[in-house]
Amino acid sequence: MTTTVPAPAPETASADVGVVGLAVMGANLARNLARHGHAVAVHNRSAARTQTFMETHAHEGRFVPAEDPATFVASLTRPRRIVLMVQAGPGTDAVIDQLVPLLDEGDIVVDGGNAHYADTRRREEQLRGMGLHFVGAGISGGEVGALEGPSIMPGGSVESYAALGPILESIAAQVDGEPCCAHMGTDGAGHFVKMVHNGIEYADMQFIAEAYDLLRAGGVDPSAMADVFRSWNEGDLDSYLIEVTAEVLAQRDARTGGALVDSIVDAAGQKGTGSWTVQAALDLGVPVNAIAESVFARSASSHPELRAAARSALTGPDRTGIDGADPAFVEDVRRTLWSAKVVAYAQGLHLIRVASQTYGWDVDIAEVARIWRAGCIIRARLLERIRGEYAAQDLTTLLEAPSIRDGLAESQDAWRRVVGAAAASGVPAPGFSAALAYYDTLRAERLPAALVQGQRDYFGAHTYRRVDDDGTFHTAWSADRAELRI
Repeated sequence: MTTTVPAPAPETASADVGVVGLAVMGANLARNLARHGHAVAVHNRSAARTQTFMETHAHEGRFVPAEDPATFVASLTRPRRIVLMVQAGPGTDAVIDQLVPLLDEGDIVVDGGNAHYADTRRREEQLRGMGLHFVGAGISGGEVGALEGPSIMPGGSVESYAALGPILESIAAQVDGEPCCAHMGTDGAGHFVKMVHNGIEYADMQFIAEAYDLLRAGGVDPSAMADVFRSWNEGDLDSYLIEVTAEVLAQRDARTGGALVDSIVDAAGQKGTGSWTVQAALDLGVPVNAIAESVFARSASSHPELRAAARSALTGPDRTGIDGADPAFVEDVRRTLWSAKVVAYAQGLHLIRVASQTYGWDVDIAEVARIWRAGCIIRARLLERIRGEYAAQDLTTLLEAPSIRDGLAESQDAWRRVVGAAAASGVPAPGFSAALAYYDTLRAERLPAALVQGQRDYFGAHTYRRVDDDGTFHTAWSADRAELRI
């Protein structure tokens, strides 16, 4: 027998917050809200999904189900706070178009999906012109985080956060009594910060994979390597991703009896936020080469025809020469992994800093590090140190922070040995190598860009500046080669 979802009368508005979209993420977020004492209006495009949600979870809290947008909106107290957990892109625009005619001035629409920050800026401007608040909120932690406490990165107006913030803070992950949720800045700031979080996540995962590959080339089997990663997780590499890595490496394959990792196709997928990070960095002129290499590594892994053609044509070292049984080498890899991880954070946080200056967001980088300490995928012990360094001083780059600078100084010899061993043995380590190149680029007194600029002036009259004079200059290369002040 099919039952219908009861619809509340408009005059009995009783829900504190509403959730549109009851797939796993939306459903878990609604449940999290209810578990923290909030009355939650729930609506899905498919009424059957709303009904199923109520049949399964109604006992967990106060839910107000609605079959249609009008009933859903009418069930919410003012200012209405509506969280969209729907497919990014046109799907989000379609839901917004449905809801806007039903809303009143001061109501708040929150996009909790992985939207591109430029779309969020456009939507915020559009709804602001209608007297409505639009909040792009990055939510990290996956399905478990949505239910048990994610890291939440909301943007939007200060006024919207005043009404929305206490609710979001109540459901966020907690560290030492502090919620992993904070206002990031206006319009697209929240989704930009979440995008960069994912870019750092790509890099962190690639670095871990390179550490695995090097130890594997050195003869360490996955089971033994799981123990190595567990030991690393007790020190300064303590993080969710290191913990996950140990679990994956220890898993046996029921079909073959061997390590599960050996039965998984070596082609990594991606959903776009990593490439968005790199594209945004290119647009803003910010170097994020280590993050970019992690995105390209996934791309390379997913081109089997390219790899097959190259394998049949190219020669090189056969991955020998590494001794994974040598504790000194294992320690070198650990130090390299930590150093590269620091560079990924440095690149991502610098990208946020530049975007904040460009778009007028006034993002507090210390707050970003604070709310990433729990709930999110890149949560790690290192973030407490990063938070403290940014809170203590105005840093241009994380790499200049005293504790980070000293840690890199202690580890760089190991880092160079590992990158050299990888190259000598034919083990690809694009992330480790790119991170080291970034480190050396930033510390160089003078870069070869001077020659590049000379080349550009030669073939395109792009001009150059001098180290000993103000102004812009051009050499008449095709004439008498006299230098001209432009």
